[in-house]
Amino acid sequence: MKPTLDTAWAVQWLRLAAKVIAENRMALIELDRVIGDGDHGENMDRGFSAVLTKLDAEPPATPGAAFKLVAMTLMSKVGGAAGPLYGTAFLRAASAVGDAAELDSNTLAAALAAARDGVVARGKASVGEKTMIDAWTPAVDAASAAAASGATPAALLAAAATAAEAGSVSTDPLIARKGRASYLGERAIGHRDPGSVSSALILRAAAQAAGEGA
Repeated sequence: MKPTLDTAWAVQWLRLAAKVIAENRMALIELDRVIGDGDHGENMDRGFSAVLTKLDAEPPATPGAAFKLVAMTLMSKVGGAAGPLYGTAFLRAASAVGDAAELDSNTLAAALAAARDGVVARGKASVGEKTMIDAWTPAVDAASAAAASGATPAALLAAAATAAEAGSVSTDPLIARKGRASYLGERAIGHRDPGSVSSALILRAAAQAAGEGA
């Protein structure tokens, strides 16, 4: 597998993310209907549909430009908490990679960490509070370990996606401490956090775009 990933990968990631969000739109709506506003799937689908339009109209020149494009689009098109949270994540990732044309494993791990830190800064959540951080932090830890072991970018993204998926499942028994779900108390137990699910879907799309984790 290639030692670096380029703009073509970043664009393919966003296209696959839009596809998988569209495919899981109703599932995300149903998850959010139980413990939230019920609009997560609709909002995310609308946001990523707008990302596709932007990609066609303004093809990005670098991975960082692609991340900034999705950040600005999600912030302007996605309602509720998801727009600012995902927008901040992609904006921080864009800053982490700068103008680099090729991203190696260390840079990718740093970008994922920056994205997670952006979500934490915006949402003030930590692991165990039944939020998307329960998917992002395991993903970042897995990516950092993969980079340290010399894994390829594709293998790193696959490891991150797998960890995010496990992290999302781990939200099932948790009591929500943030957002609308926190008002439910113990009634939120047994229901998966929708933000963690969409995070895992998006990270799996990154791995698929790199040729891993199909």
